Amino acid sequence: MTDPQLPPPSGAVPPVPPAPSGAVPPPPIAPPYPTPPSGPAYPVAPAQGSAVAPTPYSAPPGAYQVPVGGYAQPAGAYSVPDTTPRRSGLLGILALIFSLVAAVVTPVVVGVASYEIGRRIPEAATRVDDFDSLAWLSPARDQVLWAELSFWAGTILGIVAIVVGILAIVRRQGRGQGIAALIISGVGPVIFFLVVLIALTLGGAAGAAGLYS
Repeated sequence: MTDPQLPPPSGAVPPVPPAPSGAVPPPPIAPPYPTPPSGPAYPVAPAQGSAVAPTPYSAPPGAYQVPVGGYAQPAGAYSVPDTTPRRSGLLGILALIFSLVAAVVTPVVVGVASYEIGRRIPEAATRVDDFDSLAWLSPARDQVLWAELSFWAGTILGIVAIVVGILAIVRRQGRGQGIAALIISGVGPVIFFLVVLIALTLGGAAGAAGLYS
């Protein structure tokens, strides 16, 4: 027994005073809530108007991974052929053929005819006194006819080549050949008359040399 007037010894629990009559006892203390197990973090949608960025999704371990940018097509793999029909270049080829005939073939023909005309003119000039008519060209009438035919054939073929070449360029049916045909057709008349002038000069020189030799 201890004296109530003396202090309690060290380590002793002080007595609990009795509860007053009518007092409610305190509720029992609940055990602490268990901490949830750690796992993969999933994005949490932020509240409307919030500037907080969502938590990025991390794939669980062992998930299927896709490379960034997709899969690259292996070299030599099958590809779908182009089914767009290619336009024919027939117009360009025709224009090029017409222009070559007008700029090459007709100058050759008129060159041969002009040489013969020039070679026969000196002899015919010594026999004819009236140069107002074309009677002095009678010794070379066949060659004059060939020269005239070559001129009109080259003119017609050159015009046809220009028209067909323009159509080929517009319709993209042999565009390169069409451009080449236009260039050759433009140079063709220059080649024609240059050949005529050179052939007449050479033929006339040959005829004069034979006449006075």
